[in-house]
Formats: sequence, structure tokens, C-alpha cells
Amino acid sequence: MPIRERNAPKTAKAGKTLSGASEGSSASAAQPARDADGNHGDKLDRYDVAILDALQRDARLSNAELANRIGLSAAPTWRRVKWLEAQGIITGYRAEIDRRRIGLGALAFVRVDAERNNADATRALEDAIRALPEVVACHYISGAGTFELQVLTTDLDAYSRWAMDTLFKLPNVKDIHTSFSLGEVKSGAALPLGHLRGA
Repeated sequence: MPIRERNAPKTAKAGKTLSGASEGSSASAAQPARDADGNHGDKLDRYDVAILDALQRDARLSNAELANRIGLSAAPTWRRVKWLEAQGIITGYRAEIDRRRIGLGALAFVRVDAERNNADATRALEDAIRALPEVVACHYISGAGTFELQVLTTDLDAYSRWAMDTLFKLPNVKDIHTSFSLGEVKSGAALPLGHLRGA
């Protein structure tokens, strides 16, 4: 999906303010001073959290729509989004695709046991896993096993062939243990932001 560019809003003329229906004089007084000069502190505040919440739910919002949603004018909203991007907090804007509608009917959770748990062997396996398009997520795990993979294939037969022809042939793979999803209860949810609400 093409990413909508968030263009810089037009700057107000001298003596005038960038005002909107949601930003009166009292709202302006409540905004941090950094909104006026474009600077940003080290911590997230309630406007930053509101931006994250809104864009997680609809990344196609224009800057004007986003500004109206969070209760700021366009210019400080745009600066805050760019700051969140520069800090690596917002890492990208992506389309969510229904995997079943494109023929990816099997979701497997795969625990991979590594043959040798040393740094070089683990890095070699990491690199090999990253190169596999069927692996949509990979985590180090505690307890038994080294990695937990989420793997998408068209069906169970396709997964079986992929596991034998590809996964088992990766460097340092000792064994694999696979479970299959029987149905999604929740997937692709927005990240929880409640712990930031008091920022």
C-alpha cells in the first residue's frame, strides 16, 4: 500500500496563529512550550501517546485529520509525528492483509532447537531465518528450545514440504516442534499504551 506522505503544514503569517476548531486560547495555553518552537523533550506526553494511538488504528489519517483527532493544530502535530519517526518509535506504515484471502491458510508456531548454542552458530541461524519469507516472526524463547517462529504457508502439506526441504536444512538446526493455529481469536492488535497515559 502506498504510504501517504505527511507534508509539512503551511506556516502562519506573522501575528497570526495556526488555529482550528479544537484549539482555542485555553487549549493553546495548555500545550507545552515545545509546540511553539518545534523542540521536543525526552519523554512522551499525552499528545504523543494520542498520536501513537490514532495512527495504530488508522495510519492513513492525513496530518489535518490527525491534528483534529488529538486536539492540536497542524504544525505541532506534524513536528511530533516526525520526531516520533526520527526516534524510531514509529517504524513504518503498513497495510494489514487478510492472509486467508491470499491463500495462506496455515499458521504454524515452530519451536526450533539449535544444535550448538554458541555465538557464531546462533548468528548463522539467525541470518538464515531472517532470509525466509515464510517466517513472519521469530523470537528467542526461555525454557526448552532456542527460537519460536511464526510461519505462514498455503496449507499443511505445503508446511510439511517447507519444513523438510528448507527448515531442517538451515545451519545448526537440531530439531523442530510444530503446533498449528486452529483459529485466530485476536491478531494484529494495537500495542497497549495505558502505561504511558500518565506521561
